[in-house]
Amino acid sequence: MSSSSTAPRAKPPMRDALVAAAFRLFLERGYEQTTVDDIVALAGVGRRSFFRYFPSKEDVVFPDHEGCLADMTAFLAASDPECEPVRRVCDAARLVLRMYAENPTFSVQRYRLTKKVPGLRAYELSVVWRYERALAEYLRGRYAGRPDGTLRADVVAAAVVAAHNNALRSWLRSDGEGDAAATVDHALGYVQTAFGTEAAGPAAGGVSAALFGAPVEHPDDVVVLVSRRDAPLWRVVQEIETAFGRA
Repeated sequence: MSSSSTAPRAKPPMRDALVAAAFRLFLERGYEQTTVDDIVALAGVGRRSFFRYFPSKEDVVFPDHEGCLADMTAFLAASDPECEPVRRVCDAARLVLRMYAENPTFSVQRYRLTKKVPGLRAYELSVVWRYERALAEYLRGRYAGRPDGTLRADVVAAAVVAAHNNALRSWLRSDGEGDAAATVDHALGYVQTAFGTEAAGPAAGGVSAALFGAPVEHPDDVVVLVSRRDAPLWRVVQEIETAFGRA
């Protein structure tokens, strides 16, 4: 796989500078004691520049979730009608894991900060709910017309989010040590066993096995994927799945 296929989403330098300045101040002074004026002063930009990227101070703590939610929504929309729905939403959840795992230091800092500030915790819960809603909407479409289809969709979506977040927080509490993908795969395996129509096992890692270098079904195979640096994450994942015959 080429390095460009796993490159993080491109971000404007000013946006990165604002995030870096904000977290430096949050760590030095505390979240509540830091103002937007403090952040822009350290970053060397004006208030207008801050609000061009972030509607509020809370949003600078979660700069990557909007993009990840868009990737997840597009990933689900591009699903083959023949793909197993529970496995598909589990793979969609792994996109969130990948976002966190791309920058463990930042993710751990955010986790610690969020634990200390009730307002940020509430904001984070609203973000999690949006991920769950995206999964549920996809599943409702797949289960349409079935007995208790809506109920099943909502229960499975909630189970995927709960399993993913349980494993993710365990990894964050360990200061980002260990194999995050394996931890999440193990948790999501419970969901696939309970609700999926395919047997869960080591190969159930699907997307994460390819992205994080875990063993795949055919260890002697070598797949080289060339992708544009600015390609959306969902498209890269789709190409990987196609290469491994899992789309």
